[in-house]
Amino acid sequence: MTAVDERRMTELFENLEVPEGIKIELLRGEIVMMAGPDLVHNLIIEEVLDQIPRRKWHRLQTQDIDILSETSEPQPDLVVLDRDATPDSGRLMPSAAVTMLVEVVSRTSVQRDYLLKRSIYAAGRVPVYLIIDPVMGQCVLLTEPAGSGDEADYAVQRITKFGDPVPLPLLDVDLATGEFGTLKGVRPHRLP
Repeated sequence: MTAVDERRMTELFENLEVPEGIKIELLRGEIVMMAGPDLVHNLIIEEVLDQIPRRKWHRLQTQDIDILSETSEPQPDLVVLDRDATPDSGRLMPSAAVTMLVEVVSRTSVQRDYLLKRSIYAAGRVPVYLIIDPVMGQCVLLTEPAGSGDEADYAVQRITKFGDPVPLPLLDVDLATGEFGTLKGVRPHRLP
């Protein structure tokens, strides 16, 4: 895609009128639309929010992220950043200000969360990417981003089954996962 095409896509994305209940993201130059989240998804996010201390961390939902060097404006399920590192305003949060991004896998987001966003968030140098997967009953913690563009990835991956704690040393939290629900009737996958 040329620079002109990328600017035009970003402009179209920013001016798109989205029906209520639909979430959109710009991921590597493509506009992706999704239906609203499942109840299991929302309850998992609530559990995570309750465990991250509000005094030290902002825990934001519906926050668009500016991934430098990418034609991407993802809207993760949860954005965690140090209260001292927060910009004063703006629609786009610079990825450099973010400590952790969380995505909860849905019936239709498996490939996007495990592959595409993993690469995009690593390219944006987001220190911690946590994938919570109610399809497989597991959490995948990704740290140490490296590389650029499509080749960007996380050097360290840790898989934890629901019920076991997920250590989040950057946040000084051991995330309890025993209350995380699972999605019923969804075909298992083989990622990560």
